[in-house]
Amino acid sequence: MNIKFALIKERKNPPDRRVVFSPEKLAEVRSQFPEASFKVEASDIRVFPDSAYKALGFEVTDDVSDCDVMLGVKEVPIDNLISNKKYFYFSHTIKKQPYNRKLLQAMLDKKIEMYDHESIVKKSNSRLIGFGRYAGLVGAYNGFRALGLRDGLFNLPKVETLADLNEVKAELDKITIPNIKIVLTGTGKVAQGAKEILDHLKIKEVSDALYLTSKFSEPVYCMADVMEYNVRIDGKVGRKQEFYKDPTGYKSNFMPYAKVTDYFIAGHFYGNNAPYLFTREDAKHADFRINLVADISCDVDGPVASTLRASTIADPFYGYDAKAESEVPFNTKGSITVMAVDNLPCELPKDASEGFGEMFLEHVIPAFFNGDERGILKRARITTENGILTDRFSYLQDYVDGK
Repeated sequence: MNIKFALIKERKNPPDRRVVFSPEKLAEVRSQFPEASFKVEASDIRVFPDSAYKALGFEVTDDVSDCDVMLGVKEVPIDNLISNKKYFYFSHTIKKQPYNRKLLQAMLDKKIEMYDHESIVKKSNSRLIGFGRYAGLVGAYNGFRALGLRDGLFNLPKVETLADLNEVKAELDKITIPNIKIVLTGTGKVAQGAKEILDHLKIKEVSDALYLTSKFSEPVYCMADVMEYNVRIDGKVGRKQEFYKDPTGYKSNFMPYAKVTDYFIAGHFYGNNAPYLFTREDAKHADFRINLVADISCDVDGPVASTLRASTIADPFYGYDAKAESEVPFNTKGSITVMAVDNLPCELPKDASEGFGEMFLEHVIPAFFNGDERGILKRARITTENGILTDRFSYLQDYVDGK
């Protein structure tokens, strides 16, 4: 059975230069799955030029309507959706995001089979693919860039002006980090990406206990797991699985960290109804010490009180005045400097695309040719070719209906 795949052009604004497969990775897919064929939709913004795909023998064309499976990164504008196709991209609909309701309605109308990258998961529901590592890498770097600019310590260039991750790390080799304490929340791909930057800078990792009780003569960081900054309200021992299932019996225990931390990197996943890490009231506390936040998770007006809005790659930093609960310029004395860019991997499109393609080839492509033996496609599918929601995503029906 010959399945035709298309790498589609990204049409969302601001432009996104990422792609599911680099030319080299696509050639690898072709050699592993000779029963598949591939087309590349012409694009003038993709990080890999059309010529790089042509050089490896791929057809680059303006018309991919004869393909079966469309592979993209960001939302496809409604006018560009082709009926009765399979689509893969980040649809930003599975949390009932109001701004994409019409997109989901259009896909149902057009009888499109939608597979969301975010819902490509293991049986345990942990995600198999994503750009998380690159969000973590760029987010942690951007936080240090803000620190250097604000305090006049060093001048790191923007990531988007650098060719790849190696150049990013080479820039970090030129700077010296002052004696600060850094807390990193999370343990997933995002947090691991941020950790890579901290480790590259040779910042010493210490345990939570030591971090919370000791003074240091060098910069240090600690990784705080979700069970370290959340505790059960009734004082009993908390359990991670229980917290993820229903966090309502928990409260935040983040203040002990906030009282000894200079730079907070938010790399955690925030679930609905979970306690906020710190509130606007917490940030007013005389002992609240955090003065720099890289909020990679970027939940606006949510668990990190200083994140008033998402910032942009063009203008990544702003300040948060805790007393007035309002935005001020990022270098305002006494304010919290905030980096809350919500599309960080876009700054490192080459590495991010290469890493993404690796995961996509490992987990997703084989499912088309082995009868989906691991259930990857079945779990990821949101809509069916009959224009209805799958059982797994039937909870979206009231969102589709506009209720």
